[in-house]
Amino acid sequence: MSKKATLLWVDLEMTGLSPVEDRILEVAAIATDWDFNEIDCYTGIVKVSDALIKKRMVGDFWEKNSKSRNDLMAQNKDGKPAAEVEKELIDFIDKYFGKTIYLAGNSIHQDRKFIEREMPELDKKLHYRMLDVSAWKIYFENALNKKFTKPENHRALDDINGSIEELKWYLTFLK
Repeated sequence: MSKKATLLWVDLEMTGLSPVEDRILEVAAIATDWDFNEIDCYTGIVKVSDALIKKRMVGDFWEKNSKSRNDLMAQNKDGKPAAEVEKELIDFIDKYFGKTIYLAGNSIHQDRKFIEREMPELDKKLHYRMLDVSAWKIYFENALNKKFTKPENHRALDDINGSIEELKWYLTFLK
């Protein structure tokens, strides 16, 4: 099989935004080519202690997104250790990618901080350059007054698909 994937779209759902205090709950990845054609996808659930979930998944954000919070909490019982999810994701990457693996997504730099901390072997495989859709968002919204609206349901696979559609929308302005 030829390894034809060029972008590794990743989204993480975490207990919060602090890479030190919070943990990854859900991982999704989509391998695409440069035309954003999906080659395959991966999803994984990371088991997090109930005590940490109860401590960290509080506040305005989680109250506003209570359905996502409740769904993430419910699936936690089926989670696997982070190292096992990391190995599965590395196997997924090895199946579809060559040597260079560009990470892509919305605000992907934040997800990368969690990957660095919780999945160091995965981090070693990733190129230092990333395709961050949020850079396009900043320019289009502030310089061009154009806004792409995507659903914000805060589930990893849905968020990746939204990010891919968002970048496709921005690119229509280049044609």
